[in-house]
Amino acid sequence: MAQHEVIEQKTEELVQPVLTDNGCTLVDCEYVKEAGTWYLRLYIDKEGGVNIDDCEKVSRALSDLLDRDDFVPDVYTLEVSSPGLGRPLKKEKDYTRNLGREIEFRLYQPVDGEKDFVGTLKAFDKETMTVDVRGKEMVFNRKDIAKNNEYVDWNA
Repeated sequence: MAQHEVIEQKTEELVQPVLTDNGCTLVDCEYVKEAGTWYLRLYIDKEGGVNIDDCEKVSRALSDLLDRDDFVPDVYTLEVSSPGLGRPLKKEKDYTRNLGREIEFRLYQPVDGEKDFVGTLKAFDKETMTVDVRGKEMVFNRKDIAKNNEYVDWNA
C-alpha cells in the first residue's frame, strides 16, 4: 500500500467517531501533493448538507487527534469541506450511492463518436459500469473513463 493510502486509511479511522458525534459522514479523504504542498482533505456530508460550522467542528477535533497520533510524516494543510455539487465517483461507495441516479462522464477515447455522456447508473463492478444513455443500456470499462461525476442539471 502506498504511503498516501496508509495516511488516508488511518485518517478515515481516526475521524469516524468525530463524524458520528457531529452527525456527519465521510464522503472522501485524500492526501495529495499540489504545487509542492501536501494537503490532507476530507469531504464530509450529512442529511440536509453541511455548513461552515460543521466543517470547523470536525476540523478542530480531527486536528487535535492528528497532532496526538502524529502519523503524517510531512508538513501538510488540513482541509475539511463539503463535497460540493457534481462530486466525483471514485470509490465503490460513490458508485453505490449513485445507483439509479444520473451521472456524467468523459471517456479517454470516443465511443460511437462521443466522449461525453450523461445517463442513469444501472450497475457496476470493479471493471465496468452499466449506464442507461438516452434509453440504451451501455457498458463502459472503468479504466476508459477519464472523469466521472454526479450529474448536476444547471438549467433546473
